[in-house]
Amino acid sequence: MLSLWSANSHIPSFPTLPKDIKTDVLIIGGGMAGVLCAYELKNRGIDCVLVEADRICSGITKNTTAKITSQHGFIYDKITKKFDTENAHKYLRANENAVKKYREICKNADCDFEDKDNIVYCVDNCKKVEKELMALEKIGYKTQIEYKLPVPIGIAGAIRFKNQAQFNPLKFVSHIVKDLNIYENTKVMEIRDNVAITNRGNIKAENFIVATHFPFMNKYGGYFVKMYQHRSYVIAIDRACDIDGMYVDEAKTGMSFRNAENLLLIGGGDHRTGKQGGSYNELRRFIKTHYPDNKEVYHWATQDCMTLDGLPYIGEYSKNTPNIYVATGFNKWGMTASMAAADILSDLLSGKKNDYAELFSPQRSVLTLQLPINVGESVLGLVSPSTKRCPHLGCALKWNSVERTWDCPCHGSRFTEKGEIIDNPATDDLK
Repeated sequence: MLSLWSANSHIPSFPTLPKDIKTDVLIIGGGMAGVLCAYELKNRGIDCVLVEADRICSGITKNTTAKITSQHGFIYDKITKKFDTENAHKYLRANENAVKKYREICKNADCDFEDKDNIVYCVDNCKKVEKELMALEKIGYKTQIEYKLPVPIGIAGAIRFKNQAQFNPLKFVSHIVKDLNIYENTKVMEIRDNVAITNRGNIKAENFIVATHFPFMNKYGGYFVKMYQHRSYVIAIDRACDIDGMYVDEAKTGMSFRNAENLLLIGGGDHRTGKQGGSYNELRRFIKTHYPDNKEVYHWATQDCMTLDGLPYIGEYSKNTPNIYVATGFNKWGMTASMAAADILSDLLSGKKNDYAELFSPQRSVLTLQLPINVGESVLGLVSPSTKRCPHLGCALKWNSVERTWDCPCHGSRFTEKGEIIDNPATDDLK
């Protein structure tokens, strides 16, 4: 089913690549991150081209819940413990700057932009809330613990970030792409000697940005062990009350709530791609119990790249590819992270120092508890017997009976029942 955004938006179409071309920067991937990189680079006077294998925003962007916020779960306590208070403050500033930039652009865009508070809650552990509050106090962010929500969820506590926002992402993209140099239905097969080989021709560039959700080049960067993918689901119901804010559980498998027009969007049912989870059934049971008189109007699903430490990878693709950059691993916060990525990468490509580049560098340490879990899932996927194998790295695919797709539990590639590719990192259909 179409998302609310897809059903109520129209994005302009662009031609395919007509011939071999040259550019200063080639952006590969036409989701929110790629589009914002093109928008920012153009505004800085840098010649750039964006190519998309399908239509722009036809992948993950169209299925977001479209929250713009610097509050990404209880992330600040985690960053303080893994790094330090200074880096937690940098993470806050990078994302607050992204919120501010959206607000500035949206002044002239008809994209249903609304200022809203964001509230992250915890259902069972008040100590988690207290630790997050302490971390926020250390970096100078003033807030307090709350104990009640305007949604039917019992909580141990919650923390509010004021002056955040929500919008319609596809209407926003329609506003900013008008003057960008974009080619659709142009698939990059590989990058070789400063040339991107596509199914339509070759593009020579000085620098490249890979913004393909999950990076498509396996031999560099090790992203196939540094990330996994997580699916989540959304149901929009009608005649909903105004909850006046965006509400998100700090747990990966918790629920989220926000209004859009006269609808209430309820998210949840999360699980690692290729594994079993609550999916739509969990949400429908919740709605039947708490909103029995409301009708389901839309439902859709999405998936997110999850990193080892909860921070995105933004910067050089690898040490061995100094002119190739990447923006990935947004950990369910792709709207804000996409804007932060556009700022960081545009600075790097302009030769300008960026205060946040080191924190988000893809070359930071991989020594976390998540690493052996990712490796173990990959080994299990490789040795599991199955007639359906993912063309990415050969893992056994699992049948998703809810969405009727073949899903890869190793790295998150998905395919239709007939074997047509839906989500990367795989780049080809099933044989």
